Amino acid sequence: MNWKPFFSKALNADPTRLHFAAHSHHLWPNAAYDGHMATCNDAMELADHKWEKIMGPVWAEAQAHVAAELNLPNPQTIAFAPNTHDFLVRILSAIPTRPVRVLTTDGEFHSFCRQMDRWAENGDVIVEPVAADSLVEKALAGGHDLIFASHVLFNSGTVLDDIDQLAKLARPEGPWVVIDGYHGFMALETDLSAFADDIFYMSGGYKYAMAGEGVCFLHASPGYAPRPTITGWYAAFDDLALPPGEIGYAPDGRRFLGSTFDPSGLYRFNAVQTMLSEEGLSTSVISEHVSALQSYFIERNPLPEMELLNPLDGNLHARFLAYRGKNASLMHAALTDHHIVTDVRGDVLRIGFAIYHDADDVEHLVGMIRRIYMSA
Repeated sequence: MNWKPFFSKALNADPTRLHFAAHSHHLWPNAAYDGHMATCNDAMELADHKWEKIMGPVWAEAQAHVAAELNLPNPQTIAFAPNTHDFLVRILSAIPTRPVRVLTTDGEFHSFCRQMDRWAENGDVIVEPVAADSLVEKALAGGHDLIFASHVLFNSGTVLDDIDQLAKLARPEGPWVVIDGYHGFMALETDLSAFADDIFYMSGGYKYAMAGEGVCFLHASPGYAPRPTITGWYAAFDDLALPPGEIGYAPDGRRFLGSTFDPSGLYRFNAVQTMLSEEGLSTSVISEHVSALQSYFIERNPLPEMELLNPLDGNLHARFLAYRGKNASLMHAALTDHHIVTDVRGDVLRIGFAIYHDADDVEHLVGMIRRIYMSA
């Protein structure tokens, strides 16, 4: 099946580019463009009254899409924000103890690590980073207020398959369990129904949801963190008539909201989700296509001097291949010179396939890598 026509605007915008960084910045499908234009049309037509639509049917539709993807029992536990960092800050603000004792993996993304380092420097947190395969053991030992881990580690592609065990430890009085699903949402089939009442889960549309920036979400477990200290007026959007001095909070996921935001991401997300549904492009269908391309690339073995950190083993797999080697940056730069987009994190070259790729694209990539080796 050829799905490239659904991405014709992005592909035709630069026909010489081969984009193998779908795990980093997924190319927008045409539907995202249509959704973005719908934002502008509603703003022009509805003006002030656009927020009634945004916080009504647009918001509810986006919640329903997320809930269906994650098999959440109640879409109203979901809140949206421009980025997941907003949610991290609000979650931590709701923990009453100081310093906050944080257990996490040693493979978390830069934004989380930077914030934790700064809070630790200030004495607000005590952070214990551990290898992903020892996270559950450390969590079982207790002594933590917050357990934070990525479903898929951004640098190595390691998949955390112990979320259920972490969820069993969660309590409203602590510890709280937060799963960062940015590299998992719509990349791995994910069913949170069995422990939806016990964890926080956050992700966004920038990557595999194909909706671009500005549309991140949090599933906030009922009974956890009812009144975040860092808050905005949208957290009480339903009750703006409270008497002065009373600080109200929405009873659902909206208690984690901030203030006025750009709603275009919600429109793009909804438009893309509708397109995917109409075309039967579920996460499993897309994953099957990507897995076939990954297998083909690995069989061709164009990077023999580099270590594949996340080989295919028949289990859930990240949507990218992570190759570690001393020449990772040089290879990335050489591919960039030939208008082939990958990305590099330290000594790890990451290659991400998508439904806008086919076997010919992979063969082109393999051939270019081999020519780069021959000319080195």
